[in-house]
Amino acid sequence: MTGETDITQITSILVANRGEIALRIMKTARAMGITCIAIHTEADAASPHVAFADRAICIGAGPVGDSYLAAEKLIAAAREAGADAVHPGYGFLSESAEFASACTGAGLIFIGPGAEAIALMGNKAAAKRRMIAAGVPCVPGYESEDQSADVLAAEAARIGYPVMIKAAAGGGGRGMRLVEAPAEFAGALRLAQSEALSAFGSDEVILEKAVIRPRHVEIQVFADSQGNTIHLGERDCSVQRRHQKVVEEAPSPALDEDLRARMGAAAVEAARAIGYVGAGTVEFLLDDSGAFYFLEMNTRLQVEHPVTEMVTGLDLVALQIRVAAGQPLGIVQEDVTLSGHAIEVRLYAEDPAQDFLPQAGRIALWQPPVGTGIRVDAGIASGQEVSPYYDPMLAKLIAHGASRAEALERLIGALKDLALFGPASNRDFLLRVLNHPEFAAGQATTGFIADHLPGDLTAPFGSAEVALAAALIYRADQAAAARASGVAPELLGWSAQGALHARMKIAVGEAIHDLRLSETGGALTVAGGEWSHQVTGLDSALRVDGTRADLRHSLMAGDRLFLATGARIFEVTRIRAGASAAAGGASGQITAPMHGALLEVCVVVGGNVEPGSRLAVLEAMKMQHEILAPAAGVVTEVPVAAGTQVKAGDLLVSIDVEGGAA
Repeated sequence: MTGETDITQITSILVANRGEIALRIMKTARAMGITCIAIHTEADAASPHVAFADRAICIGAGPVGDSYLAAEKLIAAAREAGADAVHPGYGFLSESAEFASACTGAGLIFIGPGAEAIALMGNKAAAKRRMIAAGVPCVPGYESEDQSADVLAAEAARIGYPVMIKAAAGGGGRGMRLVEAPAEFAGALRLAQSEALSAFGSDEVILEKAVIRPRHVEIQVFADSQGNTIHLGERDCSVQRRHQKVVEEAPSPALDEDLRARMGAAAVEAARAIGYVGAGTVEFLLDDSGAFYFLEMNTRLQVEHPVTEMVTGLDLVALQIRVAAGQPLGIVQEDVTLSGHAIEVRLYAEDPAQDFLPQAGRIALWQPPVGTGIRVDAGIASGQEVSPYYDPMLAKLIAHGASRAEALERLIGALKDLALFGPASNRDFLLRVLNHPEFAAGQATTGFIADHLPGDLTAPFGSAEVALAAALIYRADQAAAARASGVAPELLGWSAQGALHARMKIAVGEAIHDLRLSETGGALTVAGGEWSHQVTGLDSALRVDGTRADLRHSLMAGDRLFLATGARIFEVTRIRAGASAAAGGASGQITAPMHGALLEVCVVVGGNVEPGSRLAVLEAMKMQHEILAPAAGVVTEVPVAAGTQVKAGDLLVSIDVEGGAA
């Protein structure tokens, strides 16, 4: 865009996205007096962003290919609503040059950079070649057009292992594999290319020398159409799992003023080298010597942009709209100051106990935290269904403080105080990350989670937690009986002969507990096996053996009890008489862990498998998940085929674990 136009030319914006980012964009747009138009699928009809918008248009049933990735539907919706502009958010079509061009061709202002810049930086190979030409430091690697398996294998050997395979056309951890040795290369390449093709429509990859355990530091840049290009400081995104960011903060604990200035200058040069206009992020790897290397440039708003907003006091979405309307930024580099520290965590619907498998289902309760310096960007509500069609990120929690220590303390407190009942989440895992001494000291690198939190760290349930859960169920029963009978709750557990005794069977985690309960003088004794605890008090004043229970939230839903303590969120099930306590089929019955598309079936009836053998590849929530054999055996049934959709719980493979080879 050239020339200066008045921002009032943008009077209505269609947000071509969903969930928390759609809601966040619309809040700024509405504050600017701009009409907000939402799009949604049938699966998203109850999403808060739909309710917030001035107008909402349904664009499909659910799958992204027929909805949020269908450019023609988005442009048709914008035309139907009479929108002036389209904001793509992040993900989906936000880095699609074709979509940006289509918007412009339809007479719509695309709130982002031009299509040429998106196309150039969206291809990691082309972007890296341009950055090398511009003198921006880059990681040694291979980014040429010959994509034959033999050439790629030879280039990997030339670079030297370990190497990183990366999808050339996208990011977010999809189409990315770390390869430690030559024998692993062919299989990793095939998986990376397959995932890249599915996620981005291209199986082109680049290779890079793996920089082991670096810092991941990115610079937020902004440029207007008058030639002004500045940076807004850095964000440290080193805490990652499977190449996806988990925690982000600003400023980076690893940078001093000199290094910040040098990295900022390199990022500004990268943006100027391609005539960039709008918001962008230049990502670098930073080693322990202070050397940094260009990684990629994201030509959109980042998920983690709130930490930059909180330390600079700037609204990045407002700046995007201003620049898209042809206005100058209105600030120069000298105006940018960093105040205090901000840390963000991403709350995902995923189960750490199942290797962080994405989860779907109904949200029984969502209660975000509040407090000084706390910001919550969320796009969910109680009663809403978490769909298997989309990325599992539900919300972002951000804390700001005068110092890093204060921001960290506030964020830990906010995480402890939130409630998310329904699908499993990574809330407790995030607490373990933030409480780890290495993170607290600001020393975390990209190897932090693999080095210090390599697997599920869920602690076994203690008897005190079991007693607390049983007491809550007992009190809920009392309250229900009191409502039905009109008898005061405190009289329901009493008789002329003394305390009444009750039995209760509950499932906590994978364990079944057969409990005995008795109440005397307001004290409830819960006994199970060789242990016994006394529970007193009500609601937030509950005590177990005289110690106050750190109970933040609880919800009884039928025979299911959800609890949120400062230590963990968990679910308890009351087992009625005659109900089965079985928790699934035999170990040889391999079922789909969630809804998804079956990309590959790797076994046939009669074939032998070993523990860890790959049985199938399931694509769900934009990621590919390998389904592995739990034990050695012989395949006896394969009732599914590649290319089909499966539901959570569908049988994929049956294995005779008794008849397999040893």
